[in-house]
Amino acid sequence: MSDDLDDLKRAFDAGLPKADPANRTATIALAMKNFDRAQESETLARLTSEPARKGGFLRGVEKMFAKLSNRGILTATTALAAVAMVAVIPVLQDSQPPQVGTPSVDRLLDTFSSSADATAPTATVPVPSAPTPAPVLKMDAPVVMMEVAPPSQQLSPQAGVPRATTMNGAGYGLDSSGLTSMSRSAPSPKPMPIPMRDPVVVMPEGNTEAFPEADDNPIKVTAEAPVSTFSIDVDTASWSMIRNSLSRGQLPPEGAVRIEEMVNYFTYDYPSPEVDAPFATHVGVMDSPWRDGTQIVHIGLQGMMPDERPPMNLVFLIDTSGSMNQPTKLPLLKQSFRLMMGQLGENDSVAIVTYAGSAGLALEPTPATDRDTILAALDSLQAGGNTAGQAGLQQAYATAAEMTEDGEVSRVILATDGDFNVGISDPDKLKDYIAKERESGTYLSVLGFGRGNLDDATMQALAQTGNGMASYIDTLAEAQKVLVDQLTGALVPIADDVKIQVEWNPSLVAEYRLIGYETRALNREDFKNDKVDAGEIGAGTQVTAIYEITPVGSPARMTDPLRYGGAEPVADETGELGFLRLRYKEPGADDSQLIETPIQADAAPLAEADWALAIAGFGQILRGSDMIGDWSIGDGIALAQSAKGDDLYGYRQEAITLMRLTESMQQ
Repeated sequence: MSDDLDDLKRAFDAGLPKADPANRTATIALAMKNFDRAQESETLARLTSEPARKGGFLRGVEKMFAKLSNRGILTATTALAAVAMVAVIPVLQDSQPPQVGTPSVDRLLDTFSSSADATAPTATVPVPSAPTPAPVLKMDAPVVMMEVAPPSQQLSPQAGVPRATTMNGAGYGLDSSGLTSMSRSAPSPKPMPIPMRDPVVVMPEGNTEAFPEADDNPIKVTAEAPVSTFSIDVDTASWSMIRNSLSRGQLPPEGAVRIEEMVNYFTYDYPSPEVDAPFATHVGVMDSPWRDGTQIVHIGLQGMMPDERPPMNLVFLIDTSGSMNQPTKLPLLKQSFRLMMGQLGENDSVAIVTYAGSAGLALEPTPATDRDTILAALDSLQAGGNTAGQAGLQQAYATAAEMTEDGEVSRVILATDGDFNVGISDPDKLKDYIAKERESGTYLSVLGFGRGNLDDATMQALAQTGNGMASYIDTLAEAQKVLVDQLTGALVPIADDVKIQVEWNPSLVAEYRLIGYETRALNREDFKNDKVDAGEIGAGTQVTAIYEITPVGSPARMTDPLRYGGAEPVADETGELGFLRLRYKEPGADDSQLIETPIQADAAPLAEADWALAIAGFGQILRGSDMIGDWSIGDGIALAQSAKGDDLYGYRQEAITLMRLTESMQQ
């Protein structure tokens, strides 16, 4: 033992009562026995980047005291005393347990010395959880894990303070009689620098991401299948995931590339409705940029914006499972909802439901004006446990039902990485459950966070079935776009179950293909069936759909005419390439309404059509499509640059940057 430690020991001995030698020996033996028993956890030790070192703790203490000033020594001794209270004091067999502070300090020093040759402690130390009548700690009790960040990683004054967590979610502290439970949200003690070994490195889990599987829409021969039917889609998750992948130096998974979501991520200058209708329909025709001899039919829908937003009842259904314990998941989620709170008013209300191993109501329905209460509930959330998605959905829908009143919009906003592993986890079964719940009139939207185990397939299934949107939040800037700039469109519906059907004229159109919407395809008979679910349009929302058609007689035709296909198409004098039909329901209605618009061959291109085609071409390249010939990413960049327009918030310039990055990665 160094001279400094001898001086320290004598200083403490001078001010403390002398310990009884016999009692001292028995107490140390029992303490070490209980400490050894506490180490015998069935949970595997966390993986570290380095093997354990012998005598590391004592050597660190010696180096620390050799370099400390008088003030530093006082701080260090206080830290050692705190460690002693948490890690050494056991539950004694004596009928009158000794009071904290009465044992001599040499008991503490001898205890550390006796373990100097043992394996050095890691940054995670289990200690007893609560006093029990038995003299030996029961191993089925909750185990408290003390984690201390090294000084080099202390990002805030509280970062180096030990944080107590247990298997049952409770924290523990010390009073004069021993271990007592305390709230996790209790104020942290003043930071005390404690010398520790190198930080623990947790090995990442394997990639378990899942995306919808859908092949590109095929070319259809008009004479054989003249009708195309699909549900509209206003989701934007695909574009954000593509941006996230490319920003990390990786090409996105093919299943993450959904061209309709890429195109609909951006806004277009479509005229607003002029009549008493929820949206206006616009159609334009132009030459295809990627295949000579073909044309593009561009369909644009522009939703109306109500004069006054109706009151909203929002249930934040927040995934607090262990997989959310990453900076781009639960912490980013909290920041995103904090931004959203600034857009809610006195007529809105918020409740918070969380789910991990089980679901619970973290915040009763609360007026949105009570901002401090709502934000405090958000800030208190912590991640841990499995993912009981079914239980969370049940609790959220029940809470929304209690909040709903006439004339108000109720919506569950599910924020998750999509990793459901408790209760119903199969996307088809989840869809069946949500299909029943949507009859109550409560909408379900999904916000995805994080990568690595992102279950995009489940998120898409939930949002589509729940009459809501799906977005992926990878940055705070994306949260600003989705939850601030476009909040009304995301949360206030103006039309439900919107379906599009196009009947093509075989006299003028030999072939056609729908670009995107592979996961939104409907059967022809579904169009008139009001029981078949479809997509929703929010206030002020825009929807874009793109067809590529091959005119009759064009050398670009990719299918041969049938030998026994009958007579040649008769001449057509209407000038109609096709006929567009839309069906929609007013929110809460059971019966649909019909809108019809002819597609004229001489229709002028829609405003900003070139930008939509540049993004659609980019998406086809990312999906590896063979339908665009030798059209390259360089061609897409040139088209996008010429069509960028005003670009108020820089979203289009960001897209061009991502296209250039893709070009470099492909080279």
